[in-house]
Amino acid sequence: MKGFKEFVMQGNVVDLAVGVVIGGAFTALIGAFVDNLIQPVINVFGGNNVDGLAFTITNESTKVDIGAILSAVIAFLITAAVVYFVFVLPIAAARKMDRKRRGLPEEEETAAPEDIVLLTEIRDALTAQRGAQGGTTPQV
Repeated sequence: MKGFKEFVMQGNVVDLAVGVVIGGAFTALIGAFVDNLIQPVINVFGGNNVDGLAFTITNESTKVDIGAILSAVIAFLITAAVVYFVFVLPIAAARKMDRKRRGLPEEEETAAPEDIVLLTEIRDALTAQRGAQGGTTPQV
């Protein structure tokens, strides 16, 4: 049970849970905004057609609603912008400030994997060896 508690209390899990809850709330809010304000404005461009930018194909059984697609794209962009500017940027700034306050480096440097380091050393040694032999490059 202790391992589960540690897993749940990790920052990533808590951040994910908060993100899902807030995302659901914003989705409902933005959906209402787009359906009741933006969709009617988009439908105006459809002319006198009651369906706005929608049209039907094959015996009126299939309806294509371009206005709904545009509304969904606008809803997505608004939701993404709100989440980014209201949550992502402030949390990133707070974490950066916390790292400064603790005296930690701003961004952790990741060391190259050992195999990459070895391959780089082999390449440099071969280049130096070729340079000592007259600088010719072998033909394949």
